[in-house]
Amino acid sequence: MTPPDTTSPAVLEQLRRRSADRERSRILFTGATIVTMDPDLGVLHGADLLVEGATITAIGADLSPDGAVVVDATGTVLAPGFVDTHRHAWQSQLRRIMPDVDDLGAYVTSTLAGHATVYRPHDMYVGTRLAALTAIDSGITCMLDFSHNSRTPEHSDAAVQALVDTGIRGVHASMGPHFGDWDHQWPGDLARLKERHFAGDDQLLTLRLAALATDAIAGQALAYGPELARIAQDLGIGVSVDAVFGTASSEAVLRWAKAGLLGPDLTLIHATGLTPSAWRAIGDSGTTIALAPTSDAQIGLETAIPAIDEALSVGVRPGLSIDVEVALAGDMFTQMRALHTIQRMRAVNAAHGTDRQPVRITTHDVLDFATLQGARTNGLADVTGSLTPGKKADLLVIRAEDLNNMPLNDPIGTVVLGSDARNISAVLVNGVVRKWNGQVLDVDLPALRDEVHASREYVLHTAAA
Repeated sequence: MTPPDTTSPAVLEQLRRRSADRERSRILFTGATIVTMDPDLGVLHGADLLVEGATITAIGADLSPDGAVVVDATGTVLAPGFVDTHRHAWQSQLRRIMPDVDDLGAYVTSTLAGHATVYRPHDMYVGTRLAALTAIDSGITCMLDFSHNSRTPEHSDAAVQALVDTGIRGVHASMGPHFGDWDHQWPGDLARLKERHFAGDDQLLTLRLAALATDAIAGQALAYGPELARIAQDLGIGVSVDAVFGTASSEAVLRWAKAGLLGPDLTLIHATGLTPSAWRAIGDSGTTIALAPTSDAQIGLETAIPAIDEALSVGVRPGLSIDVEVALAGDMFTQMRALHTIQRMRAVNAAHGTDRQPVRITTHDVLDFATLQGARTNGLADVTGSLTPGKKADLLVIRAEDLNNMPLNDPIGTVVLGSDARNISAVLVNGVVRKWNGQVLDVDLPALRDEVHASREYVLHTAAA
């Protein structure tokens, strides 16, 4: 079969003319295989999806166009945009600068105690914008930026502005830096950030407080506890806690449980090598988990094994995250495949030579982690993460008849195991087209390239001086 010209320039022109009037803008995708990731809707074949303004309003067969711009999506898979639950976006100028990093100490010494200390607000903007644009290109429509280089209020403002300028659904998780000179305005500056950038209830950006699990890396001021929990509660924002691994973090989790500081508004990142008692406290409290599969395995954090079995054993379905591009890939396909492979390898290995049947996760599981559970982890499950009428239109159009995907036998398997960024023909965020015909829109790539290279050279040369 010959797939239709799903994302033609002519259709894009129609969409852009309509986008000026968001209340009346209507897009109808027709004839697609729709992987909704909504437990009640499942996978629909040869179906239509209607977007009105920012919202998905209907999914089904033979929907009426009624004045909509019609996009023939035959031969494609429509899927929810991926949700990244933890990425240090400001580091993007330093991508793969240490691809074979030996351990966490090497990363901390090089990046956090070295390069980070010379970042200007402009460098924060450049790195964060590059990360967000790349996320959109690879199908990530919602990204939590764990912004732990907030040396001044201007550094934070620059990171937030970068999210605004890309049009991604961004979560700015603010934390002070680990090392070097800074204004010590955090966490007090969170109130100003909220008032300046996050005052609206219906907007693309949300704010969280970011912290570390213990004082082992950077001292007590950045470690989560009653004081930071109170600040977040007073502001009405969630909390994301990084570097949660090992015995010390397990003890911290039990202290938080005793103090009533666990719960659904708290996300623990990595959660590698935790004790069974810590996991029980997490499961009992409904605390969310953000796994970083390639980070744990490649950098060698604690046991180096992503804690998927531990999470599932206490009823926690985690979100997935990228972590640090200084050493890792920046796309969600890599995270899904790494977790799928590692868990299934471990399950079979554990049962080998016995009469036990391996308990293996599926491609549906990892796509659920990368979409709906990621949205829940970021506190946005009612907004995004599945193609559900009433949710915002954060979605991907994936070409199923491309050379590496055809023929389409299993749509979820194709998304998880077959596809990559080149197959994503279109990305919508909040109903706005951000990628079309395989290209991220409204980006002057030569100018961006010059800006990224100039920022990188400044950071490297200044840090080395």
